[in-house]
Amino acid sequence: MGESDREPVDLFRDTYIRYLGYANEVGESFRALVPVTFVRLSYVVASGYVVGDAVYKGIKASNNTSDDDNKRANRVKLTVLDTLIWQGLASVAIPGYTINRICALSLFTLRVGTKLPPDTRKWLTTAVGLACIPFIIKPIDRSVDVMMNIGVRKWIGVDNSEEPTTKTGEDISDETKSSDRLFENDEYNKLWGTLVVELTWNDPGCNSLTK
Repeated sequence: MGESDREPVDLFRDTYIRYLGYANEVGESFRALVPVTFVRLSYVVASGYVVGDAVYKGIKASNNTSDDDNKRANRVKLTVLDTLIWQGLASVAIPGYTINRICALSLFTLRVGTKLPPDTRKWLTTAVGLACIPFIIKPIDRSVDVMMNIGVRKWIGVDNSEEPTTKTGEDISDETKSSDRLFENDEYNKLWGTLVVELTWNDPGCNSLTK
């Protein structure tokens, strides 16, 4: 493959900076062990990543168009809004809630099903939460892509049938391609994605637990 055939690298989604978006999932994994302030700070880090990506995409959208000022301004607004919504869902809200529920269920199960000391149960809960993070990323990213394409993007006027400019100055599907380059384990992701959905939304015991 020639140099010109390579896909452009997205700083916020194709590099290790992407992992800053999962800081809050790390915080949720340690919720049983650390003060709640630490968990809240992890959300601040993840939110900063989201804002940074939105600004980055807005600048790219502004530079990658030859439209007049009004059209350029509108394109930038749509790009920033789309990025904020996508990242807010895919990097903060959904995975944060998912890891929170997995950890809550793990701690509950260990408490009622074992005679392990409290500290051991908390460390095991943290380990479970951290271990789940790599496996939920791609299923959540893809689910948010689908949800955005069939709903939010139509509502805000981002049409992914257009030529690849409106969303980020690139094809909207690049988000899926970007996550693919970081997370390649399809079979495990499908399995864990299904498990997370079952545990998080369909298990009455899990849903009854408080954060």
